[in-house]
Amino acid sequence: MQYETRFCPHCATALAPMAQLEDSGEKVRLRCPSCGWTHWNNPTPVLAAIVEVDGKVLLARNAAWPPKMYALITGFMEAGESPQEGIAREIKEETNLDAEAISLVGAYEFLRMNQVIIAYHVHARGTVRLSAELLDYKMVALQDLKCWPAGTGYALADWLRTRGHVPVFFTPEENAERRRGLEERKDGS
Repeated sequence: MQYETRFCPHCATALAPMAQLEDSGEKVRLRCPSCGWTHWNNPTPVLAAIVEVDGKVLLARNAAWPPKMYALITGFMEAGESPQEGIAREIKEETNLDAEAISLVGAYEFLRMNQVIIAYHVHARGTVRLSAELLDYKMVALQDLKCWPAGTGYALADWLRTRGHVPVFFTPEENAERRRGLEERKDGS
């Protein structure tokens, strides 16, 4: 379910698209006609981890995803934590693994969700115990990894290049098959 900001968080007045002069010129944004509050609709930072355990990468399947869809561990930063603290927390919460070494891979756009993904490579240790958010996981050797054409898939491809591997992407047909059913699940059907 997609949520949208419709009311001012300060005075509860319905927001309206209103033009206003900004640094880059006139811009239409949702604004409060009563108190002037502006909904900037800035992208949300999301953390992602290429979790490596004993030379293999952990890919997980979210409970809301179709059976063939696996991806990186991701989550939102909490107020008061650094991105590195946030990804270590997410890994612990979702997999029970302990992050030992965390290094930045890069930042990636995920325009469809209005997010910026901050991706890390994380050496981790421990015994995997999934949270209720995840249904399954698999450990994949680097040479067997396939990347997907989206933010975290591009992060995985960039990281594989640093390890001397030429990334292989799912074909459009393979990617459609791994995503089959995802849109229906989002719609609630």
